[in-house]
Amino acid sequence: MLEPQKKELKSLFETMCVIRCFEEKGVELTAKGKLPGFLHLYIGEEAIAAGVCSNLRRSDLITSTHRGHGHLIAKGGDVDRMMAELYGKATGYCGGKGGSMHICDLDCGIVGANGIVGGGIPIAAGVGFSIKYRKSDQVAVCFFGDGASNQGGFHESLNMASIWNLPIVYVCENNQYGISLHCSKHQNVENIADRAKAYNIPGMICDGNDVLDVKEKSSEAIALAKNGQGPVLLECKTYRIRGHAEGDGCNYRSEREVEEWLAKDPLKNFRRQALSKAWFAEEELDAVWDACVAKIENAVQFAIGSSYPKPEALFENVYV
Repeated sequence: MLEPQKKELKSLFETMCVIRCFEEKGVELTAKGKLPGFLHLYIGEEAIAAGVCSNLRRSDLITSTHRGHGHLIAKGGDVDRMMAELYGKATGYCGGKGGSMHICDLDCGIVGANGIVGGGIPIAAGVGFSIKYRKSDQVAVCFFGDGASNQGGFHESLNMASIWNLPIVYVCENNQYGISLHCSKHQNVENIADRAKAYNIPGMICDGNDVLDVKEKSSEAIALAKNGQGPVLLECKTYRIRGHAEGDGCNYRSEREVEEWLAKDPLKNFRRQALSKAWFAEEELDAVWDACVAKIENAVQFAIGSSYPKPEALFENVYV
């Protein structure tokens, strides 16, 4: 294998591992009562953020969701500051005032995560309009879930983006469930990507648990958007391994369904491919994982050692 290819593959695997380690640490800390607020985890969906963001430059812009830790990490975010934000510390991305669901870092191209289902979709339309108005060569990527595709803002935004031919890639992370409702019960279409036809824009589908398929399809979608052939709706079929939020008992899913999807875990998928095709030795993959575990442990220590916001911070970053 050519060295550049191996380097790129290692980077994709490393991104997925950092996301998984971060989220698994979130499970542990929440169970111990260390983190305030709700926690919506990205476990099982790592290949989407890793694959899509590997095609983006720092200057390209994304909107995220309540399940957005993976997006921030894949876009180049700092896990120390992210962990500090989860702890509610002043060194966090939002000074400890945003928590898990409201991460924003314009320097990294992250316009913001959103606790409102589908809340980032119309924002992405505004970002896309700004890119076109300024005649920059950026692209906007909007991450959202299957449930958000039923919001009015989804249809209004795609219609507007289609009319104005905006450089946006709408990435639907179809993890099969809108909270506790399976996608087959909240929509009467087999594929969310089919909804692109209503707006005369390209609709694409990829295996959201295969990082290489995500990377390839999103690269194609981004190229179309940047070349004036957008917007594009890309549906990534995946699965939310944890509940909607920590504390969700998941009694609406069968054990068999969960086991079937666990067998398609994106990290396991990559390992199988990497070993069968001799991209890496098992020890190399283990070393990447171990380094990521250490990185997240360091992030926890950074967060623990950080101070809480001072009372006067309450009056900072507000309009009035």
